[in-house]
Amino acid sequence: MPDDLDTDPRPIIARLRDGGGLDQAGATQIARGLADGGVSDAQAGAFAMAVLTRGLSTEGRAALTRAMRDSGHVLRWDLPGAVFDKHSTGGIGDVVSLILAPLLAACGVFVPMISGRGLGHTGGTLDKLEAIPGYDCDLTEDRFRQVVTEVGCAIVAASGDLAPADRRLYAIRDEAAAVQSVDLITASILSKKLAAGLDALVLDVKSGSGAFLQSQKEAHELAESLVWTANAAGCRTSALITDMDQPLARAAGNALEVAEAIACLRGAPSALRDLTLKLSAEALALAGQGDAEAQVTEALDSGRAAEAFARMVAAQGGPADLVEAPERYLTPAPVIRPIPAPDGFVAEIDATALGQAVVALGGGRVRSGEVIDHRVGLSDLRRLAEPTEGQLGLVHAASDAEADAAIAAVQAACRIAPEAPPAGPLVRGHVAPPAGGPQNYRQQAEN
Repeated sequence: MPDDLDTDPRPIIARLRDGGGLDQAGATQIARGLADGGVSDAQAGAFAMAVLTRGLSTEGRAALTRAMRDSGHVLRWDLPGAVFDKHSTGGIGDVVSLILAPLLAACGVFVPMISGRGLGHTGGTLDKLEAIPGYDCDLTEDRFRQVVTEVGCAIVAASGDLAPADRRLYAIRDEAAAVQSVDLITASILSKKLAAGLDALVLDVKSGSGAFLQSQKEAHELAESLVWTANAAGCRTSALITDMDQPLARAAGNALEVAEAIACLRGAPSALRDLTLKLSAEALALAGQGDAEAQVTEALDSGRAAEAFARMVAAQGGPADLVEAPERYLTPAPVIRPIPAPDGFVAEIDATALGQAVVALGGGRVRSGEVIDHRVGLSDLRRLAEPTEGQLGLVHAASDAEADAAIAAVQAACRIAPEAPPAGPLVRGHVAPPAGGPQNYRQQAEN
């Protein structure tokens, strides 16, 4: 037995296993042990399984999130405005972050966005940005602070000392078959985001065929968990539950999505534009700013958001004229071919299959650290209820053989019908911050 029982995680794990819950002291001890090695892999796995099987109370979930946030460096800001961020649970063609960060910056909000690389069928924000020649995601903290202060936004990779407890537990959750725990998902997402020192956070929780949680009920449960926990941890937060039964953008693939984000910044109408405006307005509303929808629409339509994006890209090492001439810098794939389809209307899309087709082209990774091809992917994709007019979109591939396989995959992922189905809503739900405090919100949710 260890000499110091205060550092032994076993009583905490046993109490949780037996239904005794998790308090702040226990959560802090577990998080500290995950970060410094005081909790073994076996104990971390047992902890994850106890959380999965027994669950955490709303207070226990908040305690774990705070403890994991505080297991490493927590950023503090001294800026002449609110510090905001946005998080998406991931989907296909979800390039909102590249537009939302400069859009909010153009509205006077500071956005120090810490993002990740993709794994599996959903793309990562950093992968998209690294399709831009010279763009540096790995800024030092001093340079990160400088860019945020001068430009209003920056999008970077997490440093090694940000929420280290989460990084360790995240890896062990898969081995312990505890990935699906809403408690652990909540603590994982929020500990990293809140370590950025945010005043407010807006969440985009996806539901549908391309989402991590496909049912709307599961998505709503996660959204409520995230909103309550973030507010309990001191960060004003709300969530939109949004459609992922089809790609958000008409492109899937890193350089292709950057091109579509630039088109949106330059005024092109799209579902991508619509959702970005809704999420941006939601963020400003959290800050108590009136007429938020008019503010964000003006910032986008006037070109001020595009100017902020251009300054961010240049400040992080990319070309200063990317917005004016994206075709000069975004390298095209050597093979570009149409995806034939019978005449009719798109009635159903397996969005996960489309994401997997991009991964098979080399545009995503199955294992962490794999090199990806930023050129490849899908573009000009037909959306639900639209006529095919003879094709479903274009494949961008490194070879004819890979193009053939992607064409077959996209054709198999889409069902064509003789009549257009009814179009579903882009936003499927909304979870507001608690009006009467976290305790009141918990009681409302349980009723």
